Amino acid sequence: MHNQNKQNKKEQKSKTIVIVSGGMDSVTLLYHMNKISNVIGVLSFDYGQKHKLELEKAKFHTNKLGIEHKIIDLSCLKDLLKSSLTGDSDVPEGHYEDENMKNTVVPNRNMIMLSIAAGYAASKGAEKIAYGAHSGDHCIYPDCRPEFIEKLGDAIKICHFTPIRLIAPFSTLDKAGILKIGMPLGVDYSQTLTCYNGGEVACGKCGSCQERLEAFKMIGIEDPIEYASREIIK
Repeated sequence: MHNQNKQNKKEQKSKTIVIVSGGMDSVTLLYHMNKISNVIGVLSFDYGQKHKLELEKAKFHTNKLGIEHKIIDLSCLKDLLKSSLTGDSDVPEGHYEDENMKNTVVPNRNMIMLSIAAGYAASKGAEKIAYGAHSGDHCIYPDCRPEFIEKLGDAIKICHFTPIRLIAPFSTLDKAGILKIGMPLGVDYSQTLTCYNGGEVACGKCGSCQERLEAFKMIGIEDPIEYASREIIK
């Protein structure tokens, strides 16, 4: 009877689709949303990114939680959307605040992915779509900023016969704040990949690695993944 009551309570929660890349932010979001809502599907995207090993991490966590997971092939975008994350140019090193980090922008990536997610949510009868934009993204990624979330959210509300809400629960948090949510949830961060270079061992020097290393240092816990370098660049 107790298990039946737990199941009934979960069914009463909002049906949610979560976008999961396999990085620490989106994986934390998956566990967070799985606790507070009824996650009925997870989408990941292969858009030709160098770091597509992260998709295996997304698969690990969805299998662990027993949630339906679909990887959408958008690899054709590699030839359409210019970025150091998909092209032949080197991924820049340093902090997100540095001007050269704009080379990591994949133009309009999130709108494309979230539009697909909106169609999937409508087909599944979901009420919400969640993605892992956070405050550290705001300085260089236009499709992670509050105004983008608001405007695209308005469009998604009217794209179907019933409204679907776009939410970004971490939009005001930095990576340290995200870790503080994920740790009590038991997220296995050794099974996440954040490095933009996409190797088996994280480079430790790209903006994504630097931000992650700083976040773990801020909360006083050692990052469990392997790095080629753990030096935080000042």
